[in-house]
Amino acid sequence: MEMIDIVVNSIKNMSLSSIMDILVVSYIFYKAYMLIKETRAEQLLKGIIFIILLIPVSNFLNLTMMNWILTKTLTIGVLSFIIIFQPEIRRALEQLGRTAFNDRHILEDEETMERIVTEIVNSAENLSETKTGALIVIEQITGLEDIINTGTRLDAVVSSALLENIFVVNTPLHDGATIIRNDRIVSSGCFLPLTNSQEINKKLGTRHRAAIGLSENSDALVIVVSEETGNISLAVNGVLTRNYSRERLKDILIRIIKKRQQTKLTFREQVMMWKKKIKGSN
Repeated sequence: MEMIDIVVNSIKNMSLSSIMDILVVSYIFYKAYMLIKETRAEQLLKGIIFIILLIPVSNFLNLTMMNWILTKTLTIGVLSFIIIFQPEIRRALEQLGRTAFNDRHILEDEETMERIVTEIVNSAENLSETKTGALIVIEQITGLEDIINTGTRLDAVVSSALLENIFVVNTPLHDGATIIRNDRIVSSGCFLPLTNSQEINKKLGTRHRAAIGLSENSDALVIVVSEETGNISLAVNGVLTRNYSRERLKDILIRIIKKRQQTKLTFREQVMMWKKKIKGSN
């Protein structure tokens, strides 16, 4: 009971800033855990935490040699964590960088958005029927300028006919990815990073691995048309789903883009909202 009273009194005496501090830190730890959950990094992190807990125990029991080994192991473990899981750390930092102040690559006009998606879906369906391999990237919040620079800049209006022509076999731009930003085809023949995941189907080719690789490192929507089967696949957040029909692909693309439209506000809109709240309180 005495311990409970101490805890209750401590909570009562806490200031608002202290409570906010605890909540913010708790949220950061929660988000960090969710980013590495069910990945290789999770197992290594558990090992590091276990070593951290053993260090004070070995010190308390005067196990000098054990304490020295654990301390050195912890130092090496942290460095190993940073080096081995550099891709995961990069992805986590990129996700943290996708804030509400950075939504310049999301279409705000619903009519334009639906037209662009329709053109993309039509091209995917036609390419699928002829079993023409294709890799189409729809840029979202994360900028893809480094990827765009690996290809040939086009700056053309998105159209089904142009997309189909780009991927015609033996043409200069067919062997690579085409990047779409808002209502423009900005670049074609681009090189995408391949995934390092060992869990994906071994039968998947380079296009599918490239689609997963880019979606692991950005929030881009990556459409793949297989030249072997003609199947349409979609990679989002490192996950590849396959066998899309025209209607299903259009529906999922529109839903994802609309969801981001609804959840992201521009900096200017947020300032306007804050001004309205201040005026209302006065």
